[in-house]
Amino acid sequence: MSEPVTLRVENTVAVITIENPPVNALSHAVRSGLSETIQAAIADDAVKAIVLTAAGRTFPAGADVREFGRPREAPILSQVCDLLENSPKPTIAAVHGNALGGGFELALACHYRVVLRGARLGLPEVKLGVLPGGGGTQRVPRIVGADAALDLMLTGKPIPAKKALTLGLVDQIASDDVAGAATAMAEQLIADGGKTRPTRARAEGLQDPVGYANAIAARREKMKNDPQPSVAEIINCVEAAQILPFEAGIAKERAAFDECETGPEATAMRHAFFAERRAAKVPELKGATLRPVTSIGVVGAGTMGAGIAIACLDAGFPVVLVERDQDGLERGVQRIVANYDKSVAKGRIDAATGEERLSRLNGTTNMQDLAQVDLIIEAVFEDEDVKRNVFAQLDAVMKPGGILATNTSYLDIDALAATISRPQDVVGYHFFSPAHIMKLLEIVVGEKTDPNVVATGFELARKLRKVPVRAGVADGFIGNRVLAAYRLAADFMLEDGATPAQIDAAMRAYGFPIGPYQVLDMAGLDISWARRKRLAATRAPEDRYVSIGDKICEQGWFGQKAGRGYYIHDQEGGPVENPDVLAIIEEERHIQGITPRSFTEQEIQERCLFAMANEGARLVAEGVALRPSDVDVVLLYGYGFPRHRGGPMMAADQAGLLAVKNALTGWQVEEPRFWAPSPLFDELIKNGKKFGDL
Repeated sequence: MSEPVTLRVENTVAVITIENPPVNALSHAVRSGLSETIQAAIADDAVKAIVLTAAGRTFPAGADVREFGRPREAPILSQVCDLLENSPKPTIAAVHGNALGGGFELALACHYRVVLRGARLGLPEVKLGVLPGGGGTQRVPRIVGADAALDLMLTGKPIPAKKALTLGLVDQIASDDVAGAATAMAEQLIADGGKTRPTRARAEGLQDPVGYANAIAARREKMKNDPQPSVAEIINCVEAAQILPFEAGIAKERAAFDECETGPEATAMRHAFFAERRAAKVPELKGATLRPVTSIGVVGAGTMGAGIAIACLDAGFPVVLVERDQDGLERGVQRIVANYDKSVAKGRIDAATGEERLSRLNGTTNMQDLAQVDLIIEAVFEDEDVKRNVFAQLDAVMKPGGILATNTSYLDIDALAATISRPQDVVGYHFFSPAHIMKLLEIVVGEKTDPNVVATGFELARKLRKVPVRAGVADGFIGNRVLAAYRLAADFMLEDGATPAQIDAAMRAYGFPIGPYQVLDMAGLDISWARRKRLAATRAPEDRYVSIGDKICEQGWFGQKAGRGYYIHDQEGGPVENPDVLAIIEEERHIQGITPRSFTEQEIQERCLFAMANEGARLVAEGVALRPSDVDVVLLYGYGFPRHRGGPMMAADQAGLLAVKNALTGWQVEEPRFWAPSPLFDELIKNGKKFGDL
């Protein structure tokens, strides 16, 4: 196996190359190699300047995340950065691809930076619940000041090379051969006397102490309610760059990093990071032959169909959009046009890009126009009879080997697939609205779905920039099954004494952007009402049924679109509690003979969270979800579960599986079937394991 870091000397320039595929992560071996080669180059009298570059597709794209949470082996990144910055010979970083996190900090420690056009630089550590730990919080503010530094670190979003040049974070953009451009700069620096420029000595960003302090204060006020400890620590460390000597600021950054790294938020966010990558590993990928997908058809031009079409157009596919009549088609096309007009107006894309994407859209009312399309996504109304009719029409026109994907939230795709002659070509794609923005895609695998069709779906998801999760056939698949348990736990508390506002407030306090009843109002109460009516025949007589939602719908109060639901939405100042709904709740309690009781915020959160985790455990036991972490990915990307909590299964792990099981058992006296703990709890507890171990 080749060394991850190599050194060669060209004339008087030492070129140090990192080669640790796939993304040149800064593992212990890489850090050790860098330390040795940098010191060797400094000690070599023939060397007058040092260029740091990387092989493969990118400059180091960050630390080796697998080392997080473990004792760090020397040399740590900050020690390597010190070697570069304290070098008596000029050090130049040659950056291509993505210089992120520790990779960017390595470049910042060099005296000069040359980046390839198209490169991106950033400090995304906040997305893992930590902060830059290699000097980023101290070096960046010295160049760009507090405001721009905090933008970079608190959003975690990378910036393009051109913006980095404008900010002064890099010195030159190369159109090609970035290593060659960096070597040329090194030779020029040598010719000019070999001047070094330690970043720690720079002070452009510190020249206005009042403005700097005001920027810190404004950001601290804006982010005061953010639940992640790393956010406050980033602000504190950037403040330290102005008021402390460099070494003291570095020490503060290191201590803050260590504190955050071992906390529950960072642990949960690392779990989320790895869970997303595990979700992409499914059994159908092994030995799969991908079916060609060069064109896509979308049947149904409503809100969902239009969003799916936009996602496909954005990914470069030609799209045939089918609607049953011309009026519906024109409305759908106009939705798509309006989306691109808005994107152009907001500067997200230029006009030429918008026009090019629209040029690949072909709207039609003739199903026959789908005859040569490789993949058809059916996105008509969520009604089994309607979908069966569309399936029959598509079966008659689709070419052999074409894939038929149904966008459904709940329906049995095995039942739909059984109605046509090609069940092996049928798969479920559960997009989330708005489909061109939401990242989650549940890929639902039917009993007869060809493994190659599944594998093709995962490849398509990658091209659509979606996060795919495999799900088996079950009512609601993974996400909506867990969501139903969440809502049912909330409904029980609603009938037993809580109010919609109390439950929503408790879940917002936990970290959800909005609570369950706010979500219902936003989505439309009629949608869940239709599902309850559809499942009425399957409901066991002994199961508790809360009819409050039904009675609200019977009044025509379907939520936001109707002006009222659980809340009143047509008043100034935002939604307010609907007193008529509170009256309905009170009446239902009377009918059911329930004496209302109070619930604490913690009890509301635990009942909702443990219900979700229990349902997730059942889905894993049933094989609907491959692993508990897949449940977490679905809830994180599709349902607003707070990322710093890691998902319901991770939340259960952190609460302790025995404590969760005991709580479920205690509540079982109220609703025996609903609260019965999944057998998976006993299995894991007995073996000393957690959901995260599966």
